Amino acid sequence: MNIELVTFDLDDTLWDTAPVIGNAELVLRHWLAEHAPRIGAFPPEELFAIRQRLVGTEPGLKHRISELRRRVLFHGLLEAGYPEPEAKALAERAFEAFLHARHQVDFFPEVHPTLEMLANRYKLAALTNGNADVRRLGVADYFSFALCAEDVGIGKPDPAPFEEALRRAGTRAEHAVHVGDNPSDDIAGAQQAGLRAVWYNPRQLPWEAGTLPDAQIASLAELPALLERWQQG
Repeated sequence: MNIELVTFDLDDTLWDTAPVIGNAELVLRHWLAEHAPRIGAFPPEELFAIRQRLVGTEPGLKHRISELRRRVLFHGLLEAGYPEPEAKALAERAFEAFLHARHQVDFFPEVHPTLEMLANRYKLAALTNGNADVRRLGVADYFSFALCAEDVGIGKPDPAPFEEALRRAGTRAEHAVHVGDNPSDDIAGAQQAGLRAVWYNPRQLPWEAGTLPDAQIASLAELPALLERWQQG
């Protein structure tokens, strides 16, 4: 197998996501309490109801999570009594506070050395359903490009993000490998698009989905040797 492109999921593949999002949500609540106190008593379930209403009206928003969060904040601020121009400005500033905190990640220890090693041999790309930006994370130099669901208009496991990655890389599916933690989004999605799929499974969970991944690893440090074995056939 001649490997030309290796694509990576980001959240829960390069770092542990739950504490990052938890902290970002806390930062957002504190920001709103300080800068938009009228929304302070607005219960979280009301914001969730706004989210459900917006997605119900415009289903494509579920793949545009940054825009969706902006709109939820905007409508929440409107319902809390802020006039429209102020609500729009506050929503944008609140979202930026959230987004800044969302990028305060602790990479798994093997991430930087592994990406550096692989970038010297293969074309690398980031492929995520989230809104993490490799430039804000300081790892853009490893990647030839990055794609999020918001760019493509639909997220994994739909084949469209994988196909767009192949198009941008100028390669075919048989020369590409995807690495990710999610059995549906990453493994099934990549395989349906014709790529080989490597399951990042640090907790050594049993496989409970459908078609088996092409390989699984407990650490990204295992990836270079795996790819080399595939290269050699």
